[in-house]
Amino acid sequence: MPTLRLRTKLVFAITGMVVVIVATLAGLYIAEAVHQRIQEAYDNSIFIGHELFNVARDSLEVDLGSTKVNANNPNDVARAVEEVLQYDTGVNALLDSVQGYSETVYDAALVDANGQALLHTNTDLLGKVVPNREDFSALLHTGIIRQMKIIYGPSHVYDVRVPLSRNGKPFGEVRIGVSTVFLKNAIQDQMRRALVLSGGAILISLVLSAVLSSVALSPLGAISRRLDLISAGQAEPAEGPAKRKDEYGAVSSKIERLGRQMRDVKEVFSALKENLDQMMANLEDGVMLFTSDFRAVLISASAERFIGKPRGDILGQRPSEIFSEESPLGQAILQAFETRQAIDQEEIEVEQGHPIQVSLDFIEERGERIGALLTLRDAESVHRIEDEIELSRRLAAIGRLTSGVAHEVKNPINAIVVHLEVLRQKLKEIDPDTRRHMDVIGSEIRRLDRVVQTLVDFTRPVDLRLAELDMRKLVDEVVMLAAPAAEQHKVRIERQPSQEALLARMDVDLVKQALLNIVLNGVQAMPDGGTLTIATRRDGEGGLITVRDQGAGIPPEIRDKVFNLYFTTKKGGSGIGLAMAYRVVQLHHGNLEFTSVPEHGTTFYLRFPLADTASRNEPRAVAPEGSISTA
Repeated sequence: MPTLRLRTKLVFAITGMVVVIVATLAGLYIAEAVHQRIQEAYDNSIFIGHELFNVARDSLEVDLGSTKVNANNPNDVARAVEEVLQYDTGVNALLDSVQGYSETVYDAALVDANGQALLHTNTDLLGKVVPNREDFSALLHTGIIRQMKIIYGPSHVYDVRVPLSRNGKPFGEVRIGVSTVFLKNAIQDQMRRALVLSGGAILISLVLSAVLSSVALSPLGAISRRLDLISAGQAEPAEGPAKRKDEYGAVSSKIERLGRQMRDVKEVFSALKENLDQMMANLEDGVMLFTSDFRAVLISASAERFIGKPRGDILGQRPSEIFSEESPLGQAILQAFETRQAIDQEEIEVEQGHPIQVSLDFIEERGERIGALLTLRDAESVHRIEDEIELSRRLAAIGRLTSGVAHEVKNPINAIVVHLEVLRQKLKEIDPDTRRHMDVIGSEIRRLDRVVQTLVDFTRPVDLRLAELDMRKLVDEVVMLAAPAAEQHKVRIERQPSQEALLARMDVDLVKQALLNIVLNGVQAMPDGGTLTIATRRDGEGGLITVRDQGAGIPPEIRDKVFNLYFTTKKGGSGIGLAMAYRVVQLHHGNLEFTSVPEHGTTFYLRFPLADTASRNEPRAVAPEGSISTA
């Protein structure tokens, strides 16, 4: 239903007030007019009745002693009186003029004690018993509502009765009939005048109220326009209204000050909102802020992923409307809100055993509750980050250890090589067995030297040669290099390239070698053949390369050792490939992780920042001790 404007409400209020006043006055006027008219009709009827009684008195008091009428017989007396009355010219003349004398008289009659008509304006009723009709005094003394119902209802005739006596004894009565139709006709003109005056007064009040409301509310219209300008940020100082000394001038000055304050607050609020929205959009955790009555007013973008509802449907709702009691997460949160008990980093398993860390804090100020803060965090991500930190720590420790070992072992090896060469020269003629043993010693020393050199290369700072490259092209080049090995193992390599270019700044040789190591590991994991799938796609602000094989998978007990240096499960493997790949990915501020399902294969995920975000995370060289930053 549309809301009425203030001007319309004011017009309706003034008009309604006038209608009530006019209706009340008109009602009182009509009630008084009707009552007065009924009283006049009653008085006229009584007057007519008494007139008839006075005129008929001589006939009623006639002496019947000289006649043959038995004065002791009421019937004989009534017939005699009737005969006298019928020949009484005065009574008949007055009876004939009754209806013309009063506009409300319907009929008139003189009846005896038995109700038999001695004289009647309706000659057909002479000598007959006249039916009794309701006394007119009942209408006279009833309320105005009933009087109006009777007058404007069905036609009805009331009697006004004046008793007749003969020789001091009751003889009969005069009956004057008053018709409600005649009464209605008598008051019709007064009713019409009252209605016309009432309608005119209401119409005039409607016009006057419209004019008065326009004049009275015109300052409100100007104030409304200025408020609209202020809300739109376009308000200008109002010179005219500000100079006025009335209430409108005072209100205009206050509005101007309020407008300046609102503009200042709006600027600050816009800056805060922009910063807050950017912060909430970049949060990995789901954050929800509730008011004192537990309505959600602030929701991070990640919260949608945990709850499964868009933020627009969550804002303004209570916890019972957001979370379901059927889920473990919903049960824990709803119970905490109901009991007002905080949740401190509780881990809850949701669908398919996926863990979520839940934290709920109730915010209070001076003992009064002002809100609640709910935080939802992916426990698997937390564990994965912890594992990566632990792996980085171990790699750093290995780097420091290998750096020291390589430094300490390299010099003795060099000395042994020198002295072995000197020994060869001194022993010019030696038997074959001795020469064979010396060759074995030289071969093992050279192998040991290669191992030590590998350690030195692994811990040496790397100077990256960055170039912009489409990750799809990188995959194509790696597939071409791995094709011979895949064909040898009867493995089919399937590519699933992204539809869009994934440009990243990287050291092409290092990343190509790292990806090739992972691809060859996948090929070797399928000795009986299969399909190796390499896919590229955008993942948020980065690019993602996935390498999925169909091998036997990595056993759970060795998954935390996969990226350790020199750890291998392959016969003849060096244990350097995956450790080097992990190091190369982290050098580019990327991330390397994997998932493995027994008998269904392993999938490696290589994430790299794309070119548009790489400038914010420019890769750098690793320190000599082998510390590795975590993406």
